[in-house]
Amino acid sequence: MPFDHPFTFVTHPSRVVFAPGSLHQLRQEVDALGARRALVLCTPRQTNIAEMASTLVGSASAGIFSGAEMHVPVESVRRARQYAREVGADCAVAVGGGSTVGLGKAIALESGLPIIAVPTTYAGSEMTPIYGMTEAGVKKTGRDLRVLPRTVLYDPVLSQHLPVSISVVSGINAIAHAAEGLYARDGNPVMSLLAEEGIRALAQGLRSIHRAPADMAARSACLYGAWLCGSVLGHVGMSLHHQLCHTLGGSFNLPHAETHTVVLPHALAYNAAAAPEAMARVAAAIGAPEAATGLYDLALELDAPTSLREIGMPREGLGRVVELALANPYWTPRPLEAEALARLLDDAWTGARPNDQKPPDGHVWNTTS
Repeated sequence: MPFDHPFTFVTHPSRVVFAPGSLHQLRQEVDALGARRALVLCTPRQTNIAEMASTLVGSASAGIFSGAEMHVPVESVRRARQYAREVGADCAVAVGGGSTVGLGKAIALESGLPIIAVPTTYAGSEMTPIYGMTEAGVKKTGRDLRVLPRTVLYDPVLSQHLPVSISVVSGINAIAHAAEGLYARDGNPVMSLLAEEGIRALAQGLRSIHRAPADMAARSACLYGAWLCGSVLGHVGMSLHHQLCHTLGGSFNLPHAETHTVVLPHALAYNAAAAPEAMARVAAAIGAPEAATGLYDLALELDAPTSLREIGMPREGLGRVVELALANPYWTPRPLEAEALARLLDDAWTGARPNDQKPPDGHVWNTTS
């Protein structure tokens, strides 16, 4: 981003503790917030870590709510909010990935409860004031500083047993935040630096985890990259890629990280000619000659899914996704066009290698870089 590009930068207040074993500082972080009844949140699969967290909190624990679900359905939010009121919680400790952090945010949106996030994946949502809930098959998102976690404990040890397949898609999900941040309408040089460094750390870390899953240095690199990419997501607006993923996930209940992994190369190809500098920075960060095909090749290299078909998307639903995207469009460097959008989604469904969609002869799209 050239320095003559005008920008406004507003930082978000948060405390980050990054260290192996930082989970063991949980009680002192609860105390620092002045909390006395900390409710631990998790998914049904992560009750073991939640129980460890509850034990560490000790007498300040208000118990465990293990009902966090993917895409944060409003029904689970209502149950969690009710449970928090019943146990008199004055703080939420979200232990897990984006689903659990998302549930904590949904509780905080109504109650204002402070959140301590303990990420076990590389999603990065713990660094954002963005919340999302799904109701009647539609996922709605918003921004509110009340949902931004007050403290984030990054403990690489907690991700050491995260399966390689989940690590990979979680990491590429985080890369998507930074990639779109590089051509955000409200982007700035600081976020661009974080984005490029975050993408580089994740690409290198994921390759190492794929070779050696127990490599703690690689786990730390990925968590570091997730922190940076999540910070980008929290400070600047997202674009076409995130709109498509929210629509696909909320309307068709597709797995969140896998959907981001599949769609990202195609969304970047759609915008490539309108954001050349951003694409060059993505390509450099992943060590590839081109951004869209480079990310597609990275997914192949890491044995990640590359088609919507293989993660459960019905082909007949693609038209509905196009309709929803056009009805409520996010800002994007290249204007949304129904035919091109349909081609993007069809390529993503089949798993075709992404095409760099060029503007018609004599036509120039507005660029952000």
